[in-house]
Amino acid sequence: MPGDTCDVVVLLSGSGSNLQALIDSSAAPGSKVRVRAVIANRADAYGLQRAEAAGIATAVLDHKGFDGRDAFDAALMALIDGFAPQLVVLAGFMRILSGGFVRHYQGRLLNIHPSLLPLYKGLHTHQRALDAGDAEHGCSVHFVTEELDGGPLVVQAVIAVEPDDTAQSLAQRVHRQEHQIYPLAVRWFAEGRLRLGEEGALLDGQPLPASGHLIRP
Repeated sequence: MPGDTCDVVVLLSGSGSNLQALIDSSAAPGSKVRVRAVIANRADAYGLQRAEAAGIATAVLDHKGFDGRDAFDAALMALIDGFAPQLVVLAGFMRILSGGFVRHYQGRLLNIHPSLLPLYKGLHTHQRALDAGDAEHGCSVHFVTEELDGGPLVVQAVIAVEPDDTAQSLAQRVHRQEHQIYPLAVRWFAEGRLRLGEEGALLDGQPLPASGHLIRP
């Protein structure tokens, strides 16, 4: 892919702060990333306004209008494929995707999760880290597989948990790291440096460790 633009479709359900980080990053000189479209399953998702402000195509596909997950996912795949992206990015898309969807985009579907995977898959990650007395917390970018929050890790940002942290303060600091590492992973993919191999994630042709590339800000 070096030399070419990498078209990206972003899926979201909410405010779209990670989308904004991707938009800002893609505006940098020499960026190969082009956010081609933003698709939401909620018409009131603020991320749609962020996309429109940046001149990016938007679409809404309300899951409530479909008879089950498979029907929704089939329509979503058709909508995404109409934009012919090289990469699909989940940015707070609050839907569990079917196996057929995940297999269709195998190797070109990334997600970000607010914990140091494999710890705390699912929801309420910041409170769970506090309840466990963890000294460190953070966020993870990973390739999506059929295992929920379980695909090969690409990059993790690790921050210290402070004695006076609350779930809210921890979330704010983790969000700042998300906005650094997600554009980084997308840039690696767009530059042809990152790909999914049979054994896991590869960066510059070399297998990444099980924890992914670690960043300690």
